[in-house]
Amino acid sequence: MSSDELIAVDWGTSRFRAFLVSRDSGEVLDSRRSDAGLRALSSAEFPHYCAAQLAPWRQRAQPPPVYLAGMVGAARGWHEAPQLELPVDAGALAEHLVAAPGMENAWIVPGVKVVRDDHVDVMRGEEVQAFGALALDDSEDTLCCLPGTHSKWAQLKAGQLVDFVTAMTGELYHAVRFHTLPGEPAREADDYHEGAFAQGLDAAAHPAGLLHALFEARSRYLHAGLADARVGSFISGVMIGSEVRAQRLLYPHAQRLLLVGSAPLRALYRQAMLAAGFDTIVEIDSDRATLAGITALAARHR
Repeated sequence: MSSDELIAVDWGTSRFRAFLVSRDSGEVLDSRRSDAGLRALSSAEFPHYCAAQLAPWRQRAQPPPVYLAGMVGAARGWHEAPQLELPVDAGALAEHLVAAPGMENAWIVPGVKVVRDDHVDVMRGEEVQAFGALALDDSEDTLCCLPGTHSKWAQLKAGQLVDFVTAMTGELYHAVRFHTLPGEPAREADDYHEGAFAQGLDAAAHPAGLLHALFEARSRYLHAGLADARVGSFISGVMIGSEVRAQRLLYPHAQRLLLVGSAPLRALYRQAMLAAGFDTIVEIDSDRATLAGITALAARHR
């Protein structure tokens, strides 16, 4: 191995993903994935787990550098990295990389934050994907949706991240499905049903709001023929529909946006976005965005 390679790690709340990447071509030479996210490890376990996962790629006199993004840089992660005030660009992230204790030539990417009287929010990991998506789209100004456990909607202008909001859609979906009465029929059934998801999108538009729409999962199960195997899809439609509708109100004039995520999530969000009036949706795979973002940071790292 040579310095022409780097290792990109996306380490979040629920999963670990690592990629051995060619600097010149951006080609993924090898990859590793697991469910060992923040929830599965203690702070003391992070360096040992990472070293074991990356060992086959680093057994050289000059091992490739490692760039780690995501919750790995939180206080509960490997080592806390700062969260920078907006606006920031990719160069600012590279300038504030933090050395990962216990591993040579390994760097933790800082997060970002919004602290205003009317809005306080934090982000770790998605900022890398947002800049990567911007590079892949070859644009400077865009609205970017990054769905997940804690979905992010990021606004980028002139190549800078200038604002963002978080919607805890994925985490709340899990809580409703597994820990509430409306979600009870969906404890075991997890198959996606397009019709039930569409019903959930419609319910999300009810003027009584999200809390009523979620309870409709129970009401429809009892009296409107919503089968137990479809309750989960209905709840998903309510959650994603509510998130997208709220963002539509925040960005009423936005017609084009970047949708960054896995293929299954992108399909759900695309359906909700079209229903909410977003006309042009550019889909980008989350792995591609992560790699493009980290490669951009690495090129700026001195």
